[in-house]
Amino acid sequence: MVLYTAPFPNSCLSALHAVSWALLFPCYWLVDRLVASFIPTTCKKRQRADDPCYLQLLCTVLFTPVYLALLVASLPFAFVGFLLWSPLQSARRPYIYSRLEDKGPAGGATLLSEWKGTGPGKSFCFATANLCLLPDSLARLNNVFNTQARAKEIGQRIRNGASRPQIKIYIDSPTNTSISAASFSSLVSPQGSDGVARAVPGSIKRTASVEYKGDEAANGPASGEPAEGSNLEDACIVRIGGGGEEGGRPPEAEDAATGGQARNGAGGAPQGQMPNHSQRDGDSGSLGSPSASRESLVKVRAAADSGGSGEPGATNSKLPYKASGVKKAAARKRRHPDEAFDHEVSAFFPANLDFLCLQEVFDKRAAAKLKDQLHGYFEYILYDVGVYGCQGCCSFKCLNSGLFFASRYPIMDVAYHCYPNGRRSDGLASKGALFLKVQVGSTPQDQRIVGYISCTHLHALPEDSAIRCEQLDLLQDWLADFRKSTSSSSTANPEELVAFDVICGDFNFDNCSSDDKLEQQHSLFTHYKDPCRLGPGEEKSWAIGTLLDTDNLYDEEVCTPDNLQKVLESEEGRREYLAFPTSKSPGVGQKGRKDLLKGNGRRIDYMLYAEEGLCPDWKAEVEEFSFITQLSGLTDHLPVAMRLMVSAGEEEA
Repeated sequence: MVLYTAPFPNSCLSALHAVSWALLFPCYWLVDRLVASFIPTTCKKRQRADDPCYLQLLCTVLFTPVYLALLVASLPFAFVGFLLWSPLQSARRPYIYSRLEDKGPAGGATLLSEWKGTGPGKSFCFATANLCLLPDSLARLNNVFNTQARAKEIGQRIRNGASRPQIKIYIDSPTNTSISAASFSSLVSPQGSDGVARAVPGSIKRTASVEYKGDEAANGPASGEPAEGSNLEDACIVRIGGGGEEGGRPPEAEDAATGGQARNGAGGAPQGQMPNHSQRDGDSGSLGSPSASRESLVKVRAAADSGGSGEPGATNSKLPYKASGVKKAAARKRRHPDEAFDHEVSAFFPANLDFLCLQEVFDKRAAAKLKDQLHGYFEYILYDVGVYGCQGCCSFKCLNSGLFFASRYPIMDVAYHCYPNGRRSDGLASKGALFLKVQVGSTPQDQRIVGYISCTHLHALPEDSAIRCEQLDLLQDWLADFRKSTSSSSTANPEELVAFDVICGDFNFDNCSSDDKLEQQHSLFTHYKDPCRLGPGEEKSWAIGTLLDTDNLYDEEVCTPDNLQKVLESEEGRREYLAFPTSKSPGVGQKGRKDLLKGNGRRIDYMLYAEEGLCPDWKAEVEEFSFITQLSGLTDHLPVAMRLMVSAGEEEA
């Protein structure tokens, strides 16, 4: 399949579209700024609290007539531009594909050579987030603002969070297993090449970070070939010693001391403080530079009664190790023994993120800024997805679908469908579903190993349950058609092996509201598994809501990733800062309403995966699931991420 790298099939149409948009844009921008000036966010209200009232009034009196005069002057040009722009949309393609080729060790071509469908299996990491990148006037209705600056900052945070080494923490304490890590922190016992699990030398004494050792930590030792099925970007495994260990560190630590070491409190910094860290406490999510992201790798909060031993500045050894090789072969020591996988509230996007699905990237300029930032990590990106005008849908579309997809693996096929039943305000956007087929490896017999990913954004109006159920029906039908049309089984094209099938996005309904019972019982949840769900209307105890209370987005308690992480780890904090279903009880205020409700908030952002329809004898299992706070203050949703382990048939045999 040919992927579209331009919105129009030829340069002539592209030039006409550029002219029409140049005529339209001044009017669009002036309307947006004029309306936005009358919708203050809580952040702006607090900033203006100390200003004399006459200054605000003076600004309004001076600038409003100027905006209105310019708007009136731009209307004739906008009318001509609209007459030219509207018919061009019938020839517009439904997405733009962008590739920034990376020939390094993290490039797509290199990643394809990692897994041959044999060995211990392969893990893939997915994340989804609603970014609320609307025109600024509309974004302010959700209490967020400055769409262009937010897009750039969001891209930087995602890129820096995902590009960190994957940290694996091994707990060596009989009493303290409470760890909050900056990335997924699978608690594993590292395994040597002889197949015997052994402890990693060294210990860590209550530190706030583990020093990143650059290329050595990212690429592993200079000699030796990577284990089959493992990632080129190695996980860094560290051991946290407890009070039960005698003699400080194991004897084998002396032999491995030259393999790369991390020193707590390096540079004379106090114990528990990151060296050369100029940000204030709790600001680890704003990683504006590579050095900042490397310093903010892991935060280990050890309990005061852990009885740990060791002096500040004690040397600790890090052994780079292949992530996927460890996970399947070694016995895992989990933080949650009652669950089949690890789960956490994390202040960072997961390390080694493979696929990113985003919603509400409606603004085209913001999408371009986001793309430019994410290309520093993702090689393949689809953006500006959707249709405009009357093309393909019943009502006129002013906005695209808002869907955005980024991948480290090559994209093979793409399909987009617009939901035909959107109404009222949702009918102005071409909300729909984006279907992708990606190649993630190849077998020794040259069979492609592929995966399917579907990204969607359902109807938002809370009273329209029937519309959302119709859209879920369409989603399943479209996905079945896409898989059938893109499958390959001819002799010239050997049969492909399907490794995973994942659906994610903003579904706009939760699994605890009484008003959402119709969606909760939809057949989609019988074909795809939700890691956070026990059944219709019943969530797992650790699952939390992904929709934030917009009135409190800029409170000091939640304005940074670390602060929001700490708040969401407590039930009281969740009730204060997460959105909950509307109460039927009359006369109950916001705080009273939350006190009457049970549960952990409205989880409307979903990550589903299929256990059937994959390659025979292959199995997909969730390894880790996280709710991410790294975008605090930038959107009104919590991103979610899932790491999926695909086990090949040879291993099961």
